[in-house]
Amino acid sequence: MAATLSADVLQDDIAVSLARAIASANKRARELGVDVLQSIISITQHSLNGDLLWRVNYGPKDYVGRRGGDLIIEVDPSDASIKQVLWGQ
Repeated sequence: MAATLSADVLQDDIAVSLARAIASANKRARELGVDVLQSIISITQHSLNGDLLWRVNYGPKDYVGRRGGDLIIEVDPSDASIKQVLWGQ
């Protein structure tokens, strides 16, 4: 379902930054073979050497009996570039 965003939503710097970060992280996750639609996705802010990053975590929805395997992608909010990719164990 498509929705048109109002101008005040598009003026929200955090919302726009987060949308760009998740789009960039989703693209990389798909390239790495992660089924994004079948993942539990959580997003946190993270500081690396004083720089603020978005940390996007992809975990399996069906996690019972599974260990590790989460994918973590850190994204620079200023340009939506991928700074680091980590695989859980």
